[in-house]
Amino acid sequence: MAESIDDEGLVTARLVEAQTRAVDLFDEVRSRRLISPGVCEVEASDAIRDLAATMFGTENHWQKRIVRAGPNTLQPYREDPPDRVIGTDDIVFCDFGPIFGDWESDLGRTFVIGDDPIKLRLCESLAPVWDAGRAFFDCHPDITGEQLFAHVGEVSEEAGWEFGGTIAGHLIGQFPHEKIDGDKIEYYVTPGSTKPMRRSDRSGRACHWILEVHLVDRGRQIGGFYEQLLDLGPGAAA
Repeated sequence: MAESIDDEGLVTARLVEAQTRAVDLFDEVRSRRLISPGVCEVEASDAIRDLAATMFGTENHWQKRIVRAGPNTLQPYREDPPDRVIGTDDIVFCDFGPIFGDWESDLGRTFVIGDDPIKLRLCESLAPVWDAGRAFFDCHPDITGEQLFAHVGEVSEEAGWEFGGTIAGHLIGQFPHEKIDGDKIEYYVTPGSTKPMRRSDRSGRACHWILEVHLVDRGRQIGGFYEQLLDLGPGAAA
């Protein structure tokens, strides 16, 4: 039975808890070196799925599980590039949405295999661009998804990269949250999303958001990805 979500404090606590578990999952992925040369993307994805089940009893993911390496890191979420073997000097990103209890998480992280300075710089740019997006959100109470998308794109260019996604985030909540269909543009951080992000949903509950950053260098055929809760969690404005 789904947990009651009439209490906004409970919603906040559960979403932050789900994200904390997702962070712990990816920390374990790193420590176990599940993202390694010679491993196929699908094989790595399955290993992370199995690890989530072992660590937390997670059986479901609310979105497709993504592990992308090399040129595949240029592709946005909706694409399904051919499976690729992770190389010895590669960049890889993971985008997972494990469900913990009744609550969705959505976390994206990037791994660099080897010591290529360009790939390392791209990876190191992700969190600062994300932080700049959150800071802009915090400072603009009536911000729309369209405005936040534009700002994240500008910050990405200032950091020396192209923003590779068609969206920069979306709603998040209790599973199953209200389906974010393609024609419901107000559910995304994207051009055309002109409603204030700080609003209530149709049930009268506060909307909560994921912010995602996808940076690419098309000339070098590399990209990186970073996403997590925008308006909740450490550093969020009150």
